Amino acid sequence: MSAVILDGKSTAQAIKHELTQQVAKLSSKPGLGTLLVGSDPGSVSYVAGKHRDCAEVGMKSIRIDLPESASQSDVLAAVRDLNNSPEVTGYIVQLPLPGQMDSRTVLEAMDPAKDADGLHPENLGKLVMNVGGKFDSPLPCTPAGIVELLRRYQVPLAGAEVAVIGRGLTVGRPLGLLLSSKTVDATPVLLHSASKNIEEHVRRADIVVAAVGQPEFVKRDWIKPGAAVLDVGITRSQNKLVGDVDPSAIEIAGYFAPNPGGVGPMTRAMLMTNVVKLATKVF
Repeated sequence: MSAVILDGKSTAQAIKHELTQQVAKLSSKPGLGTLLVGSDPGSVSYVAGKHRDCAEVGMKSIRIDLPESASQSDVLAAVRDLNNSPEVTGYIVQLPLPGQMDSRTVLEAMDPAKDADGLHPENLGKLVMNVGGKFDSPLPCTPAGIVELLRRYQVPLAGAEVAVIGRGLTVGRPLGLLLSSKTVDATPVLLHSASKNIEEHVRRADIVVAAVGQPEFVKRDWIKPGAAVLDVGITRSQNKLVGDVDPSAIEIAGYFAPNPGGVGPMTRAMLMTNVVKLATKVF
């Protein structure tokens, strides 16, 4: 029997519908700002999608595009403009930045109260420190989207053992912190390139999140029957996009978030959610 599909597209659409209703009631419309440096096709497409989401939800959007040749000073000046703009409720710096840029310096220059991605060091620090209470700052979008997708499909989280494969800043590390907080109460195991016996950890897991960026890294026979499997990492291989999980794992899993169409749309939906929360101060 095939798994229940964790449909990120339809779930994200439902979230945007809810946000549209919230925004309609606000006297001052939230505004999302984006800062894009260069013309990487993937980044250009992703930023354009965020502005379409804003229009769909009824939010303002403010866009700053800089050429590949922009200096670090140019980028920091744009960050200051976004920090000071009264129209901007929250904003993102589209990553990766061109090779000559120091991404950490740019992220640290952001106003943490306008950090729509939840990746400013101050907001990540709050995630680290918050083990028992309600979050009062924006959460990183992909981890928040993963938890929200599981909740909306009523996948049990409290006490669940979760194998998180990948320790990157945008998914693996913050996801482990979010899962282990008392608001979720899962038991994450963070696995990476130096981990031993990865397949054994995966075979025990109730939930598997693959965010390592290696094509079909997670094998079908690693999956515990009935487990929830979320394919997050993606790689271009032989002119096509390939996820981190062997697609045939869907025949073993109880729930399966495909790639594309699973977690990706949730990331954008949670970005919109963060902007509304920053505007209303309701987390």
